[in-house]
Amino acid sequence: MMLITKELEKRFKEVGDQSNESNPIVIVKLFNPCGAGTWYLTEYDPETRIAFGYVTGLAEDEWGSISIDEIENVKLPFGLKIERDLYFKEQTVKDLQL
Repeated sequence: MMLITKELEKRFKEVGDQSNESNPIVIVKLFNPCGAGTWYLTEYDPETRIAFGYVTGLAEDEWGSISIDEIENVKLPFGLKIERDLYFKEQTVKDLQL
């Protein structure tokens, strides 16, 4: 599964830089189908393949940069990989209650 499609790249570009927003829009949700780890992406740079967003369920919950290349190369049990929530609808951070 492609974590970031061309359609999503276009949407990230439309929304643009949200670094000064107090309530940014979460555009993509990624998750570990085998356990902990959820990534809520608010920004994405297609040239570097680096996203920015909120990570929860790992060592600590925090905002930060996320390498899509690294996420795509995570190997999970049973041959699974990190997945994109296909049913996730864009929401603000406050709506998600992060």
